[in-house]
Amino acid sequence: MAEIKDPENTLIITLKGGDVVVEMLPDVAPKHVEQIKALARGGEYDNVAFHRVIEGFMAQTGDVENGDMEQDFNIRRAGTGGSSRPNLPAEFSKLPFDRGVVGMARSQNPNSGNSQFFIMFKDGHFLNGQYTVWGRVISGMEHVDAITRGEPPAEPDRMIAVKVAADA
Repeated sequence: MAEIKDPENTLIITLKGGDVVVEMLPDVAPKHVEQIKALARGGEYDNVAFHRVIEGFMAQTGDVENGDMEQDFNIRRAGTGGSSRPNLPAEFSKLPFDRGVVGMARSQNPNSGNSQFFIMFKDGHFLNGQYTVWGRVISGMEHVDAITRGEPPAEPDRMIAVKVAADA
């Protein structure tokens, strides 16, 4: 596992193959990092499906409303919800969407990010300046690469547990 320099701003996502360590970027997207940490600390990301996983692009998860695979799960609804927390204003930056970058998913409205996020499999610079970058994978990218593909996947993978490193 990577050296964790700032445990308060590091997320540990446990997948079936092992842990993915995400360095969160509060200096770039403070409101997004705050929301992600609150959802993780509330246990809301635990057992949430990867509902949209596109080969050569990204893996999307984080629908805490409809994506919990332990509570009335329906893969067709996963990806349509958010959380009980308010939507966030966009925090666009100059950081590029490179492999391992974590961005906030949203609807057509740039100020609609809530709980869903995606991890880039490959560079996707066409997203630059249009979605909020709030983190980057610093360890465990091989586990992200192993996530089952599909829109939606027939048998989706899930985030088993998501913790802020300071709490782990």
